[in-house]
Amino acid sequence: MAGLLKLWKRSEEFHFLRNAQSQTLQQTLKDLDRAMKDAFNPKQPLKRFPVFKKKHGNNGFRFPQGVKIEGNRIFLPKLGWIRYFNSRPIEGTIKNATVTRRGKKWFVSLQVEVEVDNQALKPHDAIGIDLWIAKNVTLSNGVIFEGARSLKQYKAQLKRSQRVLSRKVRFSSNWKKAKLNVQKIHEKICKLRQDRLHWMSTTISRQYNVIYIEDLSVSNMSKSAKGTEEKPGKNVAQKAGLNREILDQAWSEFSRQLMYKQEWSNSILLKVDPKYTSQKCSNGQCGHIAKENRESQAKFLCKNCGHSEDADVNAAKNILAAGHAVLACGGDALVTPMKQEPLAA
Repeated sequence: MAGLLKLWKRSEEFHFLRNAQSQTLQQTLKDLDRAMKDAFNPKQPLKRFPVFKKKHGNNGFRFPQGVKIEGNRIFLPKLGWIRYFNSRPIEGTIKNATVTRRGKKWFVSLQVEVEVDNQALKPHDAIGIDLWIAKNVTLSNGVIFEGARSLKQYKAQLKRSQRVLSRKVRFSSNWKKAKLNVQKIHEKICKLRQDRLHWMSTTISRQYNVIYIEDLSVSNMSKSAKGTEEKPGKNVAQKAGLNREILDQAWSEFSRQLMYKQEWSNSILLKVDPKYTSQKCSNGQCGHIAKENRESQAKFLCKNCGHSEDADVNAAKNILAAGHAVLACGGDALVTPMKQEPLAA
């Protein structure tokens, strides 16, 4: 297709491609090539065959070279020198630049190559992390990080804007204005969420050499409960609300940020099996597992030894113990090899 690109530029139908910088078009073909390979890669089970994108969907392109910075100006090939606002100091050698559009604003992201000091000592050795909705992140030492919950914060405003958009004639001037308003609200939600996630992941990564976190399948946890016509689901509205809360917490993105920040400092992030972590007693001499131990979402009370603790802290301690087992033994060390039956009265 890179060879066909030259023919397309000479054709009458695709003559407009000559207006774009040639390397940005080649980078788009590279993205397509990667998407095709991932679609047939058995190690990427969630990848799907790529589909055609909408014209006004993701407005972005990448420059692999030729980018220069001079004061408050940036040079982009074929576009020339452009004034821009620099949000942070640029260190290292610029490798490429990606230009994206969000609403009416254009952003440029620079990928740079720097030498990272990955031998920095951290105050603490290991920590276990439990993820849930009420308390977004709970550490095994009792520290709690509250999530931004930005979608809940702007839910009413977003609902009103989407209702206004639905009443406009598609692709009319008023429809475009209403759509831009919806995009602005989504951008606020995204920025608030990303800011809180980066603050939490950076704070935790700077403190601990080894981090154990639940290996959660968010896609399975947030599946719809509608069911089928033959077998309709139950409590669909309640499940939809729970799914919205789960996705608003962005657990996968939080894990991704922790992963690369731990790699930067030559530290470890290990995902462990979350099975029974919320039902197991974290008391080392007990370890009893029963559904009845979790009296509520907030409180844990062991029916065997009477150990009482915050439910999320108890789960985080079990994740820490399971992580130590995985690190020591290798493989997928479960929290326990067998679930116990509740003790008889």
